[in-house]
Amino acid sequence: MANVILLGSIQAGLSTLPFIGTRLSCGFPSPAADYESEEVDLNRMMLRHPDASFLAHAQGDSMTGAGIHDGDVLAVDKSLKPAHGDIVVAWVGNECMVKRLMIRADSVALVAENAAYAPVVVRDAEELRIMGVVVLVLHPLVQEGRRGLGYVRPG
Repeated sequence: MANVILLGSIQAGLSTLPFIGTRLSCGFPSPAADYESEEVDLNRMMLRHPDASFLAHAQGDSMTGAGIHDGDVLAVDKSLKPAHGDIVVAWVGNECMVKRLMIRADSVALVAENAAYAPVVVRDAEELRIMGVVVLVLHPLVQEGRRGLGYVRPG
């Protein structure tokens, strides 16, 4: 099961980094590229509604087929209306989970992106509470322990 560990609300304007205005080639780099930069607020750049969003760590392997891995940081937008096919953070009973929302005529299913997990079928709407829609997944490309690279995972 992919659970979430809440990290807190996103606060606009607190995190800016230099942004290079030139696209970085994944093929052959251009030696004539001009590398101008500006300060960019990552919250505003990556999220439509940063004031209505929060961050959480994913836990587990049930959503690996959607590119969500154990420990990844998820940005969740509470202002978006969940739609069929969205990946959502939902409470069912006492369990919080990240799953793909599948709306059917007679029920709602929360479906894992790993065949080892059965769908969670909700027939009573009162059992389901959706906290928000997952809009962004961040995961490190560099192994933990390398100084200055990646992000810090709580521990």
